[in-house]
Amino acid sequence: MLGPGARFEDEEMSAPQLSHLNAAGEVHMVEVGDRPATAREAQAEGFISMEPVTLALVLEGRAPKGDVLAVARVAAIQAAKRTWELIPLCHPIALSGVSVELEPAADGFGLRLLATARTIGPTGVEMEALTAVQVGLLTLYDMLKAVDPAMTIGPVRLLRKSGGRSGDWQRHD
Repeated sequence: MLGPGARFEDEEMSAPQLSHLNAAGEVHMVEVGDRPATAREAQAEGFISMEPVTLALVLEGRAPKGDVLAVARVAAIQAAKRTWELIPLCHPIALSGVSVELEPAADGFGLRLLATARTIGPTGVEMEALTAVQVGLLTLYDMLKAVDPAMTIGPVRLLRKSGGRSGDWQRHD
């Protein structure tokens, strides 16, 4: 697996095979019907930075549009369920669970959204976890933009995944 900044200049390295391209270079949906169904899980996180006064409104339940944390949680779960409709070539997945946690960011200037998606199936749930994070954060922005239009979303990243033929992976930074 290539890391950030990796290059193909070394003779021993070659471009990775992209699973969504066939031999002719045409885009197609990957066939997963012959893969065994295994327990799979993916966890992603993302952040939205905001002014401390905005964060206080959220945490104290005084945001003008109501309980923004509850709405963001529902939006994130719904997004995970509909990922296949939003991202071309994603398979529809029968999710067995999606959990969403919202907490103040460690720096005190925003919120951290953590989404975990689970299934038992032939393909992973990384995109579902990442989509849940993005839509949850966008929902927070939408509900709070009237009081803090300078909010910033990011970074968003996959933290870990398990299951499938590529096995377990975890971010180590």
